[in-house]
Amino acid sequence: MTVLNKILTAGEGRKFKKIVDLARRVNDFEPETELLSDDEIRAKTTEFKTRFAGGEDLDSLLPEAYACVREAARRTIGQRHFDVQVIGATVLHRGAIAEMKTGEGKTLVATMPVYLNSLAGRGVHVATHNPYLAKRDAEWMGRIYRFLGTHVGLIQPDQRAQEKKDQYKADITYGVYSQFGFDYLYDNLVLDLENTAQIGGHFFALVDEVDSILIDEARTPHIISGPAEEAARWYRTFSRIVTRLRRDEHYEVDEAKRTVAINEDGIAKVEESLGIENLYDQVQTHLVHYLEAALKAKELYKQDRDYIIQDREVMIVDEFTGRTLPGRRWSDGIHQAVEAKEGVPVQQENVTQATITIQNYFRMYEKLAGMTGTAKTQAEEFANVYKLDVFEIPTHRPMVRSDHKDVIYKTEDAKWKAVTEDLAERNLNGQPCLVGTVDIAKSERLSSYLQRRGVQHQVLNAKNHEREAFIVAQAGRIGAVVVATNMAGRGVDILLGGNPEYLARQEMAARGWDNDAFLLDQMPEEDRAAYEQEYEPIYEKKKVECDAEHEEVVQLGGLYVLGTERHESRRIDNQLRGRAGRQGDPGESRFYISLEDDLMRNFAADRINSVMERLKFPEDVPIESGMVTKVIERAQSQVESQYYEMRKNVLKYDEVLNKQREVVYGQRAKLLEGQDLSEKALAIVTEVVESVVQQYVSPDLHADDWDWDGLEQAIHQIYPSNLAGKLDRLSTPAIEVAEAYLDEALALYAAREEQAGEEIFRNLERRVFLHLLNVKWADHLYEMDHLREGIGLRGYGQRDPLIEYQREAFDMFETMMSSLKEEFARYMFHLEAVQEQAESTEPARVPEGGSAMDAARQAAGSQEGAGPGDSIRTDKVPRNAPCPCGSGRKYKKCHGAGE
Repeated sequence: MTVLNKILTAGEGRKFKKIVDLARRVNDFEPETELLSDDEIRAKTTEFKTRFAGGEDLDSLLPEAYACVREAARRTIGQRHFDVQVIGATVLHRGAIAEMKTGEGKTLVATMPVYLNSLAGRGVHVATHNPYLAKRDAEWMGRIYRFLGTHVGLIQPDQRAQEKKDQYKADITYGVYSQFGFDYLYDNLVLDLENTAQIGGHFFALVDEVDSILIDEARTPHIISGPAEEAARWYRTFSRIVTRLRRDEHYEVDEAKRTVAINEDGIAKVEESLGIENLYDQVQTHLVHYLEAALKAKELYKQDRDYIIQDREVMIVDEFTGRTLPGRRWSDGIHQAVEAKEGVPVQQENVTQATITIQNYFRMYEKLAGMTGTAKTQAEEFANVYKLDVFEIPTHRPMVRSDHKDVIYKTEDAKWKAVTEDLAERNLNGQPCLVGTVDIAKSERLSSYLQRRGVQHQVLNAKNHEREAFIVAQAGRIGAVVVATNMAGRGVDILLGGNPEYLARQEMAARGWDNDAFLLDQMPEEDRAAYEQEYEPIYEKKKVECDAEHEEVVQLGGLYVLGTERHESRRIDNQLRGRAGRQGDPGESRFYISLEDDLMRNFAADRINSVMERLKFPEDVPIESGMVTKVIERAQSQVESQYYEMRKNVLKYDEVLNKQREVVYGQRAKLLEGQDLSEKALAIVTEVVESVVQQYVSPDLHADDWDWDGLEQAIHQIYPSNLAGKLDRLSTPAIEVAEAYLDEALALYAAREEQAGEEIFRNLERRVFLHLLNVKWADHLYEMDHLREGIGLRGYGQRDPLIEYQREAFDMFETMMSSLKEEFARYMFHLEAVQEQAESTEPARVPEGGSAMDAARQAAGSQEGAGPGDSIRTDKVPRNAPCPCGSGRKYKKCHGAGE
């Protein structure tokens, strides 16, 4: 161990000791807490909040608060936090990552720091990987919170705007990580504070499966987009063209870097197919985008691995969890190109309206924490990007799982045959088996092998996820064989002998009971009593059966986990292995590998193949050695480093945009909160008028060279000036010209304010500025997308693309803000606000069944241009300016169409 590693380890040791000491104090309060009545425990919440408001910090409240949560959990769900769980909970409260093995009860651990931090009254967000886990945890753990008198909210994709806002008002809010990010973006599109959802800001976020969310998902930013011009025809055209192009003859593919490069022969073939002379001519350059997307769709995106087709729609498959991602689409035209390749309807391409990376969203929180079973391998990235330490929490019982060495075959076919024989033999003995595959196609391939061998099994992948929780929960029963795509983030423990709760709930559902309502504690008292009366004997019966079966499975060696391929990330392999050996149970794990697997083919096949060739290994004879494992781990480390560099690169470029986003969203927040814009408006008018005058009447030029006609025309575009021809063009100094126009503009601005009334005029200033800020920011994001796409070419000119991006992005932002100010001045001089006779304050309605996204969009659109009770009348609005009604179209094509 290096000196540096010793220092780091010693430092972590000292930090961890402090955490353990603090956690141990919880046990001191347990005896007295056990003596409290339910009402007395509930009253503790009010006491804690009062003490916090009086200046006591959360650390000093921690032992008592955690003791109350522990007792509440025991009384409501029959579970008591183990000491190691209390240690994990303290790690989370300190704003760090708790690495806890699968089956150690991370969901229960979260209740302690979540409750403690909710006492601050600023809202706590618990981010999960999917809606099922968010709903399950909010219902299940919600019983503890509600017992303590704490309000729990749940964010779901199909909620309406007001319902979602109510959920965010809760002390604790559960939801999918992506929904939190999108709600933040939508909050920065609306034009009225009443339409914002995340009213509590960003105080404390606890992220479940933190490595999956903050690492794996961090390569893809959150993007809200709107429709652009229809380009479906071009995607279909290029999809047909690329089928005539041959790999290695017309283009080259680098699967490791996920790039496709067309060569001169390929370009000539495309030009011939299109009937054009030069694909890269200035007039044709937009076609290159469609060509590149079509080639990537052809070579890099495969059906039943990267996506599936459902109801004539391309559904992305999450490579880390094996689930489909409804509503998610690949950017840069890839999704449209895949749709064209598969012959399904090509949906309209979109342009960005708001965007933020996962890294920058979660770094907004004052305190961030996370929990997972596998984080140590990415500890460096967590520290560098999120300033998060990783602490390994010891297991409640010793780990006794046996992890066998990998075995490697020359061909995939030999590997699949060996896997099938291994599973058949173990199934014959009754040992439960969990098989992990990397994609849908391979899970179905193995399923066909098992069917031919007569092995009863279940397949769990994106095509069969409805019964996911039940299948996983019963994967530890005698004779069970479950073939699953990635097991990350399933959120369900595999209990040897079966899960009695799931079996009992399944029987209750068969009898017509609504289990979800029971979990939500929303049943009427009489119905809940009847449910419990019927449920308890069923559960006790199932528990006796499962306990007996548990002992049999233990004698058989416990759960056997078989990986059919090494994943690109060591963490995913560890997550699969971690399914066996929970809570001291026995278990085994082994990975079967072939030289034809993607990871081996791209990164490690040559080194191992040379050994197999030299030793004359037959196809059906495997290698089983430590050398193989080391080579594979080096390959995985290489891939992880590549992805880390990709994420760092994404973050570096987004840092530029993030600074601009902070400026824009900061201005929006102040305006939504009712900031008085009067002084800023006058400053904008002054700046715009002086800038225009200086363009045509410069003190650096002789008066004969001044462009008076151009000045008068330009000024008239800003406001209706009456100074034309009234100033002496030969003797008036430049400074007096500027003063004359500025005095006139400010006087006219004051007159318009007096005419409209101060309150209406102030409201109009805010509305116009917000509207223009939205429009300009969307245009800026569109231009930044194009800048980002082409900036890499600057490297060929020996210039740093990032430096070039920073410089040009700064210039573009300055240009955007100047343009915004000029248009703001124009609008304020050409719009007239009048008070309607019949005011209406009824909020915009969302259609029955409308989604939260629809609600946010309607909220954003319903407020543009004017506030409740105000209308906008136009008077010589610039024809090419955005229409003040908020439609997003130009004035001449909207309200000015009849002029």
